[in-house]
Amino acid sequence: MHPLSPAYVLHSRPYRDTSALADLLTLNEGVQRVVWRGARGSRKGSGPQPFVPMMVGLAGRSELKTLASAETAGSYTLLQGDHLFSGLYLNELLLRLLRPADPQPLLFAAYQSALEALGSSAPVEPVLRRFEWQLLDVLGYGFSLTVDAWGQPLDPDARYGWQADQGLARVEAPPNAGFPGVSLLHMAADDWTDPATLRAAKLLMRQALSVHLGDRPLMSRQLFSSAKGVQS
Repeated sequence: MHPLSPAYVLHSRPYRDTSALADLLTLNEGVQRVVWRGARGSRKGSGPQPFVPMMVGLAGRSELKTLASAETAGSYTLLQGDHLFSGLYLNELLLRLLRPADPQPLLFAAYQSALEALGSSAPVEPVLRRFEWQLLDVLGYGFSLTVDAWGQPLDPDARYGWQADQGLARVEAPPNAGFPGVSLLHMAADDWTDPATLRAAKLLMRQALSVHLGDRPLMSRQLFSSAKGVQS
């Protein structure tokens, strides 16, 4: 018997005759790439499906393991529209930023919570911003949203710029440079009632993540932009 671990499919692609290569986010073993035998067989629903909570057993000692067992573990909601694109975005972030075989139980829980929120048709922007922040924090790239780089409390009436090597620093010019202090404080308090907070948080998280994502564009963002008929 192989020990079972809670898991989600992050990505899969065809492999050989009827199998698939699947990237799994597992609670106990982190991100694992596995051969999913019979994934493209005739039995509907037998293959890897994203956003479905599972219990999986993995076999093998190499980097490429074999899926020994997999079963659905609990109820779930099929994501559609913006919620589906948002889920794909979360999956791509995890694949791009997590090291293989590095368990991150706090991030696994954050991912579960994000999927539950998306499945309940919650507004996507707060869900994404909250997860992005948790991802940065868990990976050691977080920074304070309540004090600046010198340990001074953020002034809600001031504006702040962000630098990867120091965090938030007050800016005086031009007048609309940086992010409003009040929006950053609302973000820290998980208060998304003000549209200005959502706008500031989206731009801030994009800046902070781009340092670690590199120049290669996110496919999920391009898919979303194509579906909406806008440029990414």
